[in-house]
Amino acid sequence: MALSRSARLGSLATAAASFLLVAASPAPTPGADGIGDSYFPQLGNGGFDARHYSLDIAYAPDTGRLDGRTTLTARATQNLSSFDLDLHKLQVSRVEVNGRRAGFQRDGDELRISPRGPLSKGRTFTVTVTYGGVPEPLGGPIVFGSSYGWMKTDDGVFVACEPNAASTWFPSSDHPSDKATYDIRIKAPRGLTAVSNGRLVSTYDKGGSTYTHWRESRPMATYLATATIGKFDVRTGRTPGGVPIYVAIDPKLSNRNSVDVYAVTAAVTDYWSRIFGPFPFEETGAIVDDMPQAGFSLEVQSKPAYSAVRNETTIVHELAHQWFGDSVSVERWKDIWLNEGFAGYAQWLWAEHQGIRSAHDSFLAAYDARPADSSFWRTEVADPQRDSMFASAVYQRGAMTLQALRERIGDQAFFRLLPAWTGLHRYGNASTADFVRLAERVSGQRLDDLFQKWLFTTRKPAL
Repeated sequence: MALSRSARLGSLATAAASFLLVAASPAPTPGADGIGDSYFPQLGNGGFDARHYSLDIAYAPDTGRLDGRTTLTARATQNLSSFDLDLHKLQVSRVEVNGRRAGFQRDGDELRISPRGPLSKGRTFTVTVTYGGVPEPLGGPIVFGSSYGWMKTDDGVFVACEPNAASTWFPSSDHPSDKATYDIRIKAPRGLTAVSNGRLVSTYDKGGSTYTHWRESRPMATYLATATIGKFDVRTGRTPGGVPIYVAIDPKLSNRNSVDVYAVTAAVTDYWSRIFGPFPFEETGAIVDDMPQAGFSLEVQSKPAYSAVRNETTIVHELAHQWFGDSVSVERWKDIWLNEGFAGYAQWLWAEHQGIRSAHDSFLAAYDARPADSSFWRTEVADPQRDSMFASAVYQRGAMTLQALRERIGDQAFFRLLPAWTGLHRYGNASTADFVRLAERVSGQRLDDLFQKWLFTTRKPAL
């Protein structure tokens, strides 16, 4: 059928517009090898947004070998010619992008992947990495001087990865600003229990192995993922407030408990749900392993991980992180006080709730404990620097900041502010500037001087 002159002109115009649109589209370029965090410049990766991780791992405690297959679903945020994932030491045998074999190369902890064709901005794609080896934990001063990440135990493994050790066991965009949901499937020797994030989907025995599937359906930062394996006594149920609870304790610690982990976890979860807003995840709980060489506990999302049975205060602290750190995560690691200062202050709130000591008195005790010439006061809490990001000043001065804020704006505004903060940034990321703005909006006051005094000043503030 012949086209009219106007129809032919219209077709030509449409073709020209399409040509110009294609011509104007930026040429594909490599994604950045990091998001530019000042503490960890190569953590995370540019050019895409992680959406979902499907992790399939098999672990052999006798040899320490891990074999894994990770499929990441992501959305391209630029026209990509290649992109990176973070992976520490483990050997990669195959990479596929959208089911097609892709090229890759290693540069330290960077895994650089080249798909067969460019990935267009806005396109959702999958990358599957098959890998294996004996994972090596990270070490050094960052986490209280101990090793962290994938840590072998006598009967399995203890996995606690803050701030940058998720890459010790799976390829990822390893920065809290790039959250995703997870399915974690674990194969372990029969007789061992594998505990991970979220809720248990299934577990079954086949041959000499136990297969376990966990699902975390709420967005999670990579460092909060775990696949802790060992011999555990497991207790499940619901808190009095109705939150599902799963507590796994190494039987070697059963006679050394100084605290009822299950009962305290249930009580604290319910109390923080009243103070901080609804519990943000599908399940609360605890993983308590006999791992004294770790020397720390971590707010693993939905089930904090304890390297030994700790006291009630530790449980209070780690559960507060479910709101402050896990649901609301830092935008950059320099804002770590938003995690640790809030969890430290939660310990003061719990003591006040228990009738032990008011938060005001806890503030004064912390303030009076250090003379003006103490190095404690020389830490800039709002930007403590990488090697001091877990210094006591970040915890204690962060808590002092919150008590000073409470006394400035009053209890009514302060206890509106906490759930407003966790609600506004639920499952997202936030910064110190975001918190200051919200505190001013909720209180109706200008608060620059208060935050300058407690977060940015490197000397002992006057009361």
